[in-house]
Amino acid sequence: MEKEIKLRINACYGDLRPSEKKAADYVLKHLDELKTLTLDRLAENAGVSQPTVMRMIKALGYGGYKEFRYAVVEKLAAASTNTAGFEAMYGYTLTGNENIEDIPAKIVATTGSMAGEMLKNISMKTFSCVIEKLKNAQRIDIYSVENSNVIAEDLLTKLMYLGLNAGHFTDSYHQRISAGNLHPGDIALGISYSGNSKDTVDAVAAAKKAGATVIVITNFRDSLITRYADLVLCTGQEQVFYGNAIFSRTTQVMLVDMIYMALLASDYKKYVKALNRNGHVAMGIRPYIDSEHQGPIITTFFYPEGKSFSFDEMYHYIKDRGYAIYPGKVTDADTFRIGNIGEIYLEDIDRVCSIMEDFFKLRCREAV
Repeated sequence: MEKEIKLRINACYGDLRPSEKKAADYVLKHLDELKTLTLDRLAENAGVSQPTVMRMIKALGYGGYKEFRYAVVEKLAAASTNTAGFEAMYGYTLTGNENIEDIPAKIVATTGSMAGEMLKNISMKTFSCVIEKLKNAQRIDIYSVENSNVIAEDLLTKLMYLGLNAGHFTDSYHQRISAGNLHPGDIALGISYSGNSKDTVDAVAAAKKAGATVIVITNFRDSLITRYADLVLCTGQEQVFYGNAIFSRTTQVMLVDMIYMALLASDYKKYVKALNRNGHVAMGIRPYIDSEHQGPIITTFFYPEGKSFSFDEMYHYIKDRGYAIYPGKVTDADTFRIGNIGEIYLEDIDRVCSIMEDFFKLRCREAV
């Protein structure tokens, strides 16, 4: 598919040189012309040299121009056999003449366009450096205002679940105080769509002065907040004035998920252990035996305090959703047991935790 070629270019775009980006931009806008373009004509049309085009092509993982052009032609041919759809409208705005039934598909398409734009603007080298800094940070302070607070809280939750020492104040005065108390080895992470939110910029500047490493998430690489940044994760370059708060959150949420998954992958065993530990703590349950002395086959947990349900009720709720637990065997406390040996995957752990959390919430509502 044509999208595969564009996705491949976008994924490498952030690490290309300016002249190579110029060649990539031309290719992205004129994919259907490549089947008849020679290397020298492509370079001439893009306003760059032939060696620049070749560097761009090799950065995408192709051995030469012939291989690259063949891949493009092949994908375009495959795409032509599929039913054509409408083109996504970047920065889609309402005119008042739309059909209600068309809105969901157009919003999804627009979000996809913004995701592709974000991927183009993220340097994978910078992203990897951000992950390394976060996982080794002594403390992580997150700064934001207004709409970006939603993203900050999402990021905070994910970092804390992984066992990282992170914090976020919604009050801008508290943010500046906290920033001034950071030290070398700490991370200050500012989130601002425009990059010009005064309170967030002030907090980042204070953290920089204190010696912390500054990471910035913004939509504009040349905005005010980037002046204080050691590392910038840019979600785009185009301003969307109407409805920008919604779409800026969309790309920022995706970036937070990228950070979370990359951290998890960077030290899988360590962070899965933290997730297992913090997941049951958040639900109000705790293991009967501390983690240092637990066996590898089955784990016993206390019931949440103030429980208002029986084991049979919890058992059948979980069993109806594809999993099974065991009753507790100790005589001095109300407990249940969960087996943790065999063909168990991370998604199974997440799913069981989600089912149990839903059950506890349901019983709390019924008890009120």
